[in-house]
Amino acid sequence: MARLHEYQGKALLAQHGIAIPDGQVVHSVGEARALFETLQLPVVIKAQAWVTGRLSRGLVAFAATLEEAIDSVDSMLSKTVSNFPVTSVLIEHKLNISHEYFASIIINDAVKQPELLFASIGGSGIEEIAAKHPKAVSRFPINLTEGLREYHARNLLRRTGVTGIQQRQVASSLVRLWQTARKYEARSLEVNPLVVTEDGRCIAADCRITIDDYAVYRHKELGIEVAREFDHPPTPLEKIAYAVEEHDYRGTFYFIQLEQSTGAGNHGVGFHGAGGGGSMMSMDAVRNRGFIPANFTDTSGNPPASKVYRAARIILSQPQLVGYFGSGSGVASQEQVNSARGLVKAFREVAPLIPAVIRLGGNMEDEAVRILTEQTADLPGIVEAYKKDDSVDFCAERFASLVEQNTAGAVPANTEYTAKNILDSAREPYEFTTVTGRVYFDHAQCRDCSNTVCISACSAEILKIESGIPLLAIDQETAAKGRCTECLACELACWFSGNRGVTVDLPIPGLAEYQQDNPVEAVDEYSD
Repeated sequence: MARLHEYQGKALLAQHGIAIPDGQVVHSVGEARALFETLQLPVVIKAQAWVTGRLSRGLVAFAATLEEAIDSVDSMLSKTVSNFPVTSVLIEHKLNISHEYFASIIINDAVKQPELLFASIGGSGIEEIAAKHPKAVSRFPINLTEGLREYHARNLLRRTGVTGIQQRQVASSLVRLWQTARKYEARSLEVNPLVVTEDGRCIAADCRITIDDYAVYRHKELGIEVAREFDHPPTPLEKIAYAVEEHDYRGTFYFIQLEQSTGAGNHGVGFHGAGGGGSMMSMDAVRNRGFIPANFTDTSGNPPASKVYRAARIILSQPQLVGYFGSGSGVASQEQVNSARGLVKAFREVAPLIPAVIRLGGNMEDEAVRILTEQTADLPGIVEAYKKDDSVDFCAERFASLVEQNTAGAVPANTEYTAKNILDSAREPYEFTTVTGRVYFDHAQCRDCSNTVCISACSAEILKIESGIPLLAIDQETAAKGRCTECLACELACWFSGNRGVTVDLPIPGLAEYQQDNPVEAVDEYSD
């Protein structure tokens, strides 16, 4: 589920006629000073972070003077939450509250419909309220055809003891909450507390909204860049990775950064899993050896080699890694040769000096391990490949040993094995488009090749030899629609057994710019 910040959710509520406190989000102390020229004190200051219990974390503060307010803003903007910096703070006029309520619209998967959940006591979590005051909590399943009507809301409020003018005010707000949730296809919309002030106004004092991932594309106006449930605003690499997944339906690629900077103690590990349960177990194994995964990545559902390649390139773009650890479930549906070829291409293009341990358990694992072992043997960083019968703990132990022995550190760019360099030197270029890239042949190189290994390596059988040169055996439109599976077999076979006349160009939009702005730093030495 894609989350909205409190200030974003409140803006949506205001558009639907629900009152919100006077205030504004700021990103610096300077913006805060400018706001206080118009905003009346006292104020409440809230760090915009996707965590619960903000008050106990020092992420909510009350200020009666300008000096207190500025100090609180400065303090919050210097904090980190879930290893990521706080970048925005919401400053609002402090309300004089008479009563607090809890209200939420959620999708109840058990009954397969939306549900209004209300408590006549607010401020705490709904679980705590229900445990201490069960009669204060009530719920109402919402029929999608009929929606939530005001009489529905009033009946629910009556059951929790809300009467009189407050019942009318709160019921109207609940209906508007439903209208907001329905319009934006929210999986959940929570206002806690929904308050009635001493002067009789009903105001949403807080707001948490999550949008259904599959509905995000219909709501461009929300500005959601990554339709994933993160606990932090998406980082540049997460945006780059999401664009890969968004435009390639084959298999799954999930990438989330766990550390903004992985240099703490020189323990940052590029983690690459495949399959949820096995990946989590593998991550635990490296954590148990004292390492800090810089990211969590999952390429599962039998992705093509091109998607695994892009995942590996993105992982290797993180700063200060001490190693690359790949391990997941030994799933039979996953063709491990695709994973191996994707990793080989990425490792050869980057040529990292850090060690890598990759466990490729599953279908075609013998061939996958052979490919990965043989085709990375000449790289500066040690790459070891293992099968499903090699335990995760054994692989993690090997990884720890290799990292401890390694003192080279940096992740440099390989100037030899890149698509750009090969393409720039092509004398007789021939190309065709694939689903997400292009395949290039240099026919000048191909004419001097005696074994045409690229043809035999192509399991999709879309290539042919004509007049001594490789050509498409199908029309280009069919290749572009997916008949070329982007398995990378032709490129790697040609590089190792042919005349190095073929390369597959797989662009990763935004990655080159990110690497230019965030050069990979060397880790001098692993330290305990």
